[in-house]
Amino acid sequence: MSAQQAGCFITVEGIEGVGKSTNIQFIQDWLKERGVSFIVTREPGGTELGEQLRELLLHGGNVNDDAELLMMFASRAQHLNEKIKPALKKGQWVICDRFTDSTYAYQGGGRQLNVSHIEQLENLVHGDMQPNLTLLLDAPVEVGRARAAKRGAFDRIEAEDLAFFNRVRDMFIQRSAEHERYCVVNANQPLDAVQESIGAALAQLKEKVDAL
Repeated sequence: MSAQQAGCFITVEGIEGVGKSTNIQFIQDWLKERGVSFIVTREPGGTELGEQLRELLLHGGNVNDDAELLMMFASRAQHLNEKIKPALKKGQWVICDRFTDSTYAYQGGGRQLNVSHIEQLENLVHGDMQPNLTLLLDAPVEVGRARAAKRGAFDRIEAEDLAFFNRVRDMFIQRSAEHERYCVVNANQPLDAVQESIGAALAQLKEKVDAL
C-alpha cells in the first residue's frame, strides 16, 4: 500500500467474552507479517478525553441512559478527529475495538433507546464515514458471559442481565444483515477456526486495497 493511498478502517465488534482482545492481537500479527502500517485503538477511549469518558461510562455509578449515549458520541467525535482520521489520511490501517455499531447494539438494542436518535448523532459525528470492514465475533450470550466472568468483576455495563445482552446480540445480527461491510465470525468454535475466518476477510480486504 503506497503512502498516497488512504488507510483501511477495521472495527471489531461483539458482546462480552467473544474474544475481541485475542483476535485483535491476531489482526496485528497478520498485518505486521505483511508490512502494513497500522494503529490499534478502542471505544470508548482512544484519546485522553475518551479515556476519561470511558472511566465514567464503565465505573461512574449512576449514568442516565441518554447521558450514556451522548458520552459515547462525545468520545467518538474526539477519537475520530484526533486519532482515527489522521491515521487513515497517512495511509495507516486502523484497528478499532468497537465503534458506532456497538452504540446501536448497546444503547439502541440493550438500553432500547430510540434508534433514530442514534442515527442523528452518527450523521452529526461521522456522516458517511464507515469502516471498510466490521468483524462481528458472534457467540451465544451464555457462552460470552461465562468467558467474561473469568476475567473478574464486571463493569457497569457488563453487569447488565441476560435479556439486555440478548437484545445487544440481536441488534448486532440485525445490523450485519443490513451492511455489506460486516463479516460475521462464529466465535463459538476453536480459536484456529475463528482466526482462519478473520484471516480470509483480511486477505480479501487487502487484495481490494492493493488493486487500487
